[in-house]
Amino acid sequence: MDIKENFFETTRHRSFYLSSGPEEGELVIMAHGWPELSLSWRHQLKFLGELGYHAIAPDMRGYGRSSVYKNHEAYSQREINLDMVELFNSLGKDRAIWIGHDWGSPVAWNMALHHPDKVRAVGSLCVPFGFGGHPESLMDTVNREIYPTDKFPAGQWDYQFYYYENFDAAQKEMDEDPYKLVKALFTKGDPLGQGLPAITSQVRKNRGWFAEFGGVPDLPIDEEVISEEEARVFAKYLSENTFFGPNSWYVNSEENQQFRDSVKDQTLDMPSLFVHATYDYVCDTTSSPKFAASTNKACKNLTEKRIDCGHWMAQEKPGELNLILKDWLSEI
Repeated sequence: MDIKENFFETTRHRSFYLSSGPEEGELVIMAHGWPELSLSWRHQLKFLGELGYHAIAPDMRGYGRSSVYKNHEAYSQREINLDMVELFNSLGKDRAIWIGHDWGSPVAWNMALHHPDKVRAVGSLCVPFGFGGHPESLMDTVNREIYPTDKFPAGQWDYQFYYYENFDAAQKEMDEDPYKLVKALFTKGDPLGQGLPAITSQVRKNRGWFAEFGGVPDLPIDEEVISEEEARVFAKYLSENTFFGPNSWYVNSEENQQFRDSVKDQTLDMPSLFVHATYDYVCDTTSSPKFAASTNKACKNLTEKRIDCGHWMAQEKPGELNLILKDWLSEI
C-alpha cells in the first residue's frame, strides 16, 4: 500500500500530511510527538491502509513541512486543536478514530474531550489522559523509591522544568547537531533500566541533556527503531525548522490547563485505547501506576494493552502495536 504526500492549507495554518488507504475508508488520524514527524507512523499508515482504513498522519505544527511559528504561544494545545479540526473538516467525514503518541496524545485526548462529535474512538500510546499541564501537576506520579525527593525533587519530569527555566540553552544544545540527537534518542527500550533513574531526572543538575558528555554523543544508529535514511529525514527537518517549535510545546502549561478545564465533564464515553510501554522510564506507568490513573477515571469504555518496549513504540514494535490496533478497531 502506497503512502501519499498531501498538503492542506487555511488562512491560519498549513498542514503537511501522509495518507494511505482508500479515501472512502473509515478515517484514522494519528498525531506524533516530540521530536518526530508524520514519518513516525509509517508502519501504521501502511498496515491500516491495507485493512481498508483511510489513515492520515500530519506533521504537527513546528515540524516537518507544516507551518512553523516564532512565538511560544503558537504551540498551545488550543491552537493545535484548531489545526486538527480544520484538517478533519477538509477530509469530508463525520467522525474519525484519533490516535496519539507522546505530545500527540494530548492532541487526541483533547479532540475527544472538546469535539466528541468528531471522534468515534480515541487511542494513546504511552501518555495517559490529562498530560500537558505544568510538570508540577505530575509530582504525585513520581515513584519516590526510584527518585528520592532529596536527590531527584522533580523525578523523571525534571527535564520539563529545564525548558521553562533555560529554554534558549535547551534549544541551543539540541540545534547543534540534530542528526546525532536523533540517533541518541531513537533507541529501543532497555529492560536493564527498570528501577533506575531516567536521564531526564538530572537535566537541571547537569545544565542540559548532554552537558556531561560535552555535547550530543555520536552514537551508532539503532536500526531496530529507525533506518539511516529515516534518521536523516528526521534530522533534515529538525535542522531546517530548529527545536524552537518542538520545545515550545512544553511551555504552555497554564493555557493548556485552562483549555482542558474549559470542558466541565472530563469523562469520555467513546471507545478508548491506552497502550502501556513497559520500558518507557519517563512516561512510566509500570513502576508508577498512578500516572495512568487519570485515564481509567476519564475513559468509560477503556481497553488497556501493554507492549514490552521503550517510548518509541510505533517504530520499535510496529508488528505488536498493529495487531493491537487491528483487534481494538474490529471490536469498536
